[in-house]
Amino acid sequence: MHELADRKIIHVDMDAFYASVEQHDNPDLKGKPIAVGGGSDRGVVAAASYEARKYGVRSAMPSVTAKRLCPDLIFVKSRFDRYREVSVQIREIFHDYTDLVEPLSLDEAYLDVTENKYNFPSATIIAYEIRRRIYEVTGITASAGISVNKFIAKIASDYNKPNGQKTVVPEEIIEFLEQLDIRKFHGIGKVTAEKMYQFGIFTGFDLKQKSLEFLSENFGKSGTHYYKIVRGIHKSPVKADRIRKSLGAERTFSENISSEIFMKERLIQIAEEIEKRISKSDVAGKTVTLKIKFRDFKTQTRSKTLPYFIRDKQTILNTAVELMEQESFRESVRLLGITLSNLNTAKEEEEDFVEVQLGFAF
Repeated sequence: MHELADRKIIHVDMDAFYASVEQHDNPDLKGKPIAVGGGSDRGVVAAASYEARKYGVRSAMPSVTAKRLCPDLIFVKSRFDRYREVSVQIREIFHDYTDLVEPLSLDEAYLDVTENKYNFPSATIIAYEIRRRIYEVTGITASAGISVNKFIAKIASDYNKPNGQKTVVPEEIIEFLEQLDIRKFHGIGKVTAEKMYQFGIFTGFDLKQKSLEFLSENFGKSGTHYYKIVRGIHKSPVKADRIRKSLGAERTFSENISSEIFMKERLIQIAEEIEKRISKSDVAGKTVTLKIKFRDFKTQTRSKTLPYFIRDKQTILNTAVELMEQESFRESVRLLGITLSNLNTAKEEEEDFVEVQLGFAF
C-alpha cells in the first residue's frame, strides 16, 4: 500500500463536453457559440461551448439571459443517450490504464495511476496519452490535472483549459496553493468567497495566515477543511465504485403553475420517473425531498425522513404531496423535483488527512 504522499492522481475533465459532442457531430456548429438545452423562454442552458462562454453564457443560466448576452447563440437540443455513448468510450480508455477509476459525472473522473497497467513511472505521460487517445477515439478534447491527491488534481485540471494539462509535484504544492485565487479552490463557492473577502482572504496565502480556531469559528466544520487543503493536506482515495447517495428527477414547466391539482399531476409523473431509476439502480431510501422553484427563481426544499426504506412510487408520491401541503405557495411554480436520499447503499465515510511530504518524482 502506497503512502498517500506517494500517490499519483489524475483528474480528467472533458472540455465543454455536451457542446463539444454537438460540434463534433455537426461540423456546421464548429467555431460557433452554441448552447445545449431548451431555447424557449422557459428553457435553461445545460452546457455552453467555449465560443458562447466568451459572452458570459454558462450552464444553469436561463435561456433568455443567455440569448441576451449572446444574440447569435445557437440552441441545440440535448441528446443524453449520445453523451452517455461517448462517455462509455472515454471510460474504456481510462480502464486501459487503471481499474482505480472514480467517475464524477459523464465528463469527468479521477484515476489513481500510482500502480498502472503499463507500469509507466510518469503520471504526466499517462495523462497526455489518455488525452491523446480520447481525441483520437471521440474527436473531442480533454484537460487533466496531476498531483498527489484528488483536491489538487481537480484544481490543476482547470489550470490550462481547454485541451491542456498541469502537473503539480509535491515540492510545488505549497507555492501553487498559496498563489491561487481563493475562488479557484474547489468547494469554495461565491457566497463563501464573498465572506472570505470580508476577512481579507483573497488568495491561498491569505487563507493560510488564518488559524484553525479562526476558520472554525467563522466557517464552522468547513473551517477545518479549509485549514488543511490550503496546506495540501487531503486524504480521499480514488473509489472505483462510488456510492450513490441520492436519486431524483425534476421538471421545468412551459408555464408557471399555481394550481395544486396541476402540481400533483406533475408530481405523479416525477415519482414514476424516480421509480424507474430506482428499479435500474436497485436501491431504496428513507428521505424524500421536495424541490420547488418559484417564478422569481427562488428555490425551496422540504424534506421528510421515514423510519423505513421505500422504493415504490406511491409512497414517494404521498410523501412529496404531504411536503407540498405543509405550507401554501405564495408564488406560482416553474419547477418541481423529488429526490430520494439516505439510501441503503450509503456508508459512513470519514475524511482523514495526512501532511504532504516532499521529494516524490512525478
